[in-house]
Amino acid sequence: MSISESTSDRLVESTRELLWERGYVGTSPKAILERAGAGQGSMYHHFKGKPDLALAAIRRTAAELRATAEGVLGGPGTPYERIEAYLLRERDVLRGCPVGRLTMDPDVIASAELRAPVDETLDAIRELIAGIVEEGKELGQFAPSLDGEQIAAAVLATVQGGYVLARASGSPTDFDAGVRGLLSLLAPRPA
Repeated sequence: MSISESTSDRLVESTRELLWERGYVGTSPKAILERAGAGQGSMYHHFKGKPDLALAAIRRTAAELRATAEGVLGGPGTPYERIEAYLLRERDVLRGCPVGRLTMDPDVIASAELRAPVDETLDAIRELIAGIVEEGKELGQFAPSLDGEQIAAAVLATVQGGYVLARASGSPTDFDAGVRGLLSLLAPRPA
């Protein structure tokens, strides 16, 4: 990796962290440069400005989350076991979802360009889960009356809402309770 690439990468990584911690408005160019250990002007050497750098950071965060979800949901096991693995995977619950938190940032939501990677990632995960539910219905593991898209929305809502409840209480207990409750509702019934 060249010095130029490493500076660019440090800027993107610093922006990712700051967006997660502070949101778009709270992520100043000065804070980015300080966190990245980069000199003044480095951001403008590599990026057009803060919106361009934020977009690169959001794209990287979204791609990482999507790859993680695809890895778990595309892993081994029955449809139920794959959804269970996704819901129970290790997360920094009290910190919240780095993509989900962007949906609460008015500056990100107001920008179609900044919002696009967020929307695309959530849509891709929802589609993947919906497909798994439909697969489970075909295998007789889920009730035929279940709607894959509705269950996928419920899974995402449980995860994102669980983050909010856990952060509000300062404990992952509420996240865990929501996940376990959803899993009990989805659990295949004995024949």
